[in-house]
Amino acid sequence: MGNPALVASVREVLAREAAGGEVTVRGWLRTARHAKALSFLEISDGSCFAGLQAVVEPSLANFESEVRGLGTGCAVEVTGEVVESPGKGQRFELHATRVEPVGGVGEDYPLQKKRHSFEFLRSIAHLRPRTNTIGAVWRVRNAAAFAIHQFFQERGFLHLHTPVITASDAEGAGELFRVTSDAHPDFFGRQAFLTVSGQLEAEIGALAMSRVYTFGPTFRAENSNTSRHLAEFWMVEPELAFCDLDGDVALAEDFLKFTIGAVLERCADDLAFFDERIEPGVVERLEHIAAAPFERLTYSEAVSVLEASGKSFEFPVEWGVDLQSEHERYLAEEHVGRPVVVTDYPAAIKAFYMYANDDGKTVRAMDVLVAGVGEIVGGSQREHREDVLRQRIAAAGLDVEEYGWYLDLRRHGSAPHAGFGLGFERLVQFLTGMKNIRDVIPFPRVPGYAEF
Repeated sequence: MGNPALVASVREVLAREAAGGEVTVRGWLRTARHAKALSFLEISDGSCFAGLQAVVEPSLANFESEVRGLGTGCAVEVTGEVVESPGKGQRFELHATRVEPVGGVGEDYPLQKKRHSFEFLRSIAHLRPRTNTIGAVWRVRNAAAFAIHQFFQERGFLHLHTPVITASDAEGAGELFRVTSDAHPDFFGRQAFLTVSGQLEAEIGALAMSRVYTFGPTFRAENSNTSRHLAEFWMVEPELAFCDLDGDVALAEDFLKFTIGAVLERCADDLAFFDERIEPGVVERLEHIAAAPFERLTYSEAVSVLEASGKSFEFPVEWGVDLQSEHERYLAEEHVGRPVVVTDYPAAIKAFYMYANDDGKTVRAMDVLVAGVGEIVGGSQREHREDVLRQRIAAAGLDVEEYGWYLDLRRHGSAPHAGFGLGFERLVQFLTGMKNIRDVIPFPRVPGYAEF
């Protein structure tokens, strides 16, 4: 299949500084236009948003027998000379000296050159990454994941692989998938579940290695068939020893700014597409967040702002009730006009592991709220006092004996520590403006659906 030394990606060809030289490109045809004396093949290999046009002349030996029969979706290998393109939209094109069909398509190939609804594309999820939109989502997702690792690695964090199978309910909400087997007694000798968070294990790492982060799949058995929920999703969870809530907030702000800035730099063409076709203004919003300082409010201050807003919210606002998405978005979009960090939530609506404030009513929790999404990061200073933590576990209705190892961390060399969690798919939604979370994960898992 050609000389491997000559193979280049579409991205590499389009990024060249000058025309000249012969290269081989492999990919799939977005379009094939066959004029009387020429054929125009637009090749995409997923390396960038743009396709590369190959111009094919009748002098090729297989022009009539094979090239003229190529259509959208066909896999090809094309060799040719890189020349200046006379057309608009790209600087270079390929004057083909060889076209080798690699894989044809059936007459029922569903991705023709027209707009398809996202609902339809979900029904052919094995083919949807070949579309402009989903291909762009995957590249943004990749760039964001790379930036996340880069951010933490450059700051001395250790990447920790936490277990997918766990006996601990980190959130205390009971929305766990049980791992069952036909064996008796149970395969693991106890009840085991798919993890809802790697945080508790990350605390083990932080209280030995100082700075760790996890980046892996988590699961919620929440029967929510909405555009905002998945049964399987990816979480980023850093944990720092000798850190309080203020340090946690500062890390979250730096983290978001760095990640957004990296995606703006690496995926400019993809983001321009989202700005034009999916959510006008998304690029400006991202640029603003990457540059603007975050506002900070306590939960009590936020409730006062919402009560005085004069807005008619679907969910009533009162102290002690968790903020809903509409409240979070109002704070970020209308009250402040930039990201808002809300801190010191009522203890009754937060998890057992959050540090109890001296007022006896609130905990050192924080949520980062952004326009268009609401909460994008949630975190807290962790309760490092054994006696208080023991009381909180019992008050949450959890079995204290199941958390013996967690309490041990408070008995042996305890130290203040803090961390946060970011739902990766929520971040990708925010970066792209995509409205349904099922369209920003390659293989969505939702109630009634688990293909592949």
